Amino acid sequence: MNAPIRLMLTGGGTGGHLFPAIATAEALCERLPGSEVLFVGTKRRMDKTSLEQYGFATRAIHSKGLKGKKLWSLIQGVLVLPVSCLEAMYHIIRFRPHLVIGVGGYVTGPVIAAAKLLGKPTVIHEQNSIPGLANRKLGALAAKICLSLPGSEKWFPADKVVLTGNPVRNAILDLAEKETGKTKKKGETLTLLVLGGSLGAHRVNEIVCEAFGLGLPELQSIKVIHQTGPADAQKVETAYRESNIEATVAPFFTNMAQIYQDADLLVSRAGATTLAELAVLGKPAVLIPYPYAADNHQEKNAEYYVQGGGAVMYIEKELTGKILAKQLAQLFLDGEQLQKMGAAMKSRAFPEAAERIVDVCLEMV
Repeated sequence: MNAPIRLMLTGGGTGGHLFPAIATAEALCERLPGSEVLFVGTKRRMDKTSLEQYGFATRAIHSKGLKGKKLWSLIQGVLVLPVSCLEAMYHIIRFRPHLVIGVGGYVTGPVIAAAKLLGKPTVIHEQNSIPGLANRKLGALAAKICLSLPGSEKWFPADKVVLTGNPVRNAILDLAEKETGKTKKKGETLTLLVLGGSLGAHRVNEIVCEAFGLGLPELQSIKVIHQTGPADAQKVETAYRESNIEATVAPFFTNMAQIYQDADLLVSRAGATTLAELAVLGKPAVLIPYPYAADNHQEKNAEYYVQGGGAVMYIEKELTGKILAKQLAQLFLDGEQLQKMGAAMKSRAFPEAAERIVDVCLEMV
């Protein structure tokens, strides 16, 4: 098919859901110029601001999460479902999409259900090794299910599953192409990038600051770029200044391609989208999975990359500043190991993920 199409994407609530959707939309618009894309998401500010900077139209519906909620919140979530479905049907009838794709998050459920009721082809994409509740339930409704990591196929009907990988944005793919084969010369300052996810990670911030506060000589010349989330920025900046560490600290970075470009090693949570970006870029990492992620999916995500040799993983409750400091010092002292880990990380990448998802979609239109 070469004619432009209208694509509706739904999902959101975190960057981990939105960015693969954005990457898929970008790939579709490149493949079929003139195609129209509409995102249907939550009323969260992050969804709106993240999408507006890419120039995509957005609509929001009323929707509430169900998993792990207390009784009153659960009742509210169930009561709002009919409203969510009606709002989703309204947007589908108005936009007349050729196809609807869900990328996870509780808003996905009513939109995909409404699309199915209106006879629209549906696809879902699962980023994590263990699917979220919405996608697990929608596996029975969707015509095709695109997966990011091997092993998650066991949750879905085998005849619907396609392993595509997790799409990353064009800016990251462009950087990966430019960076291929580049290595720092001996004596150049090495940079650690610390990421705690879109909202930051308080305990990760504490452990990293504690590690640099120990004053290990091997870490004194390291430059740090640290995304703290909104609560800890001032405190973290002060900690680095008191430890005489050159650091760039911000609650959130929007130009991630530039930030990644400077990084030689990461300390990070193990969100699926971040890991997909690190793999495409070939960036080695020390991973600290978020311990309260649904079904412990971050730890499962991390295992795929650790088994490939591209990362090391620590369970948060077992990690101290002293342990992290020793690990960072050992990695920064061994340039050869860092390079090997980077290559291993890249070997687990799916740089064509967005294109594969577009292929799946166009087969159905």
